[in-house]
Amino acid sequence: MPRELPPRPGSDWYASDVTKGLPENIPFCVEKTFPSAGATHRTFWTEYDTGAAQIVVRTGTVDAARKLAAAAEKKIRNCAADWRRDHPEGTASWRDYGALTAEDGAHVYGVHTSYPDSEPGIHLYGVGRDGRTVTVVAWGETGGFAHAPVADFKRTTTTAVVKLYHP
Repeated sequence: MPRELPPRPGSDWYASDVTKGLPENIPFCVEKTFPSAGATHRTFWTEYDTGAAQIVVRTGTVDAARKLAAAAEKKIRNCAADWRRDHPEGTASWRDYGALTAEDGAHVYGVHTSYPDSEPGIHLYGVGRDGRTVTVVAWGETGGFAHAPVADFKRTTTTAVVKLYHP
């Protein structure tokens, strides 16, 4: 999937192997959302300040997958407010970039954080479901909403969801 991520001028994307369980560093905004049982993940990075991750969780039922996807979306929608509560000297905001037509549904969000005397961060999240399988794709780098490659990331999210397998 490295070639399916938004292009990063000046650097290729690099990727870890697909690994069972959750990543050691769970993406910002979705910590404590996904179970490690049934999960796999892959991390991505560039030579600069851009990184990404994909977590895929195969649940026991379609209903469990619906609930997991809804929980992930709620965490992302609440992320900016939660971050501001934990970092009152900083600023944070979020944007809803809309639903995508991909399998049983997907949605893209953006979260921006800024802390005094530090670089601002922009993060994009795609959450999607196919049957009883849920995925979240997280992308982030230094910058603001104006720097976010939303159209490319929507394509990334759609591709990730379409490639989910379920019997």
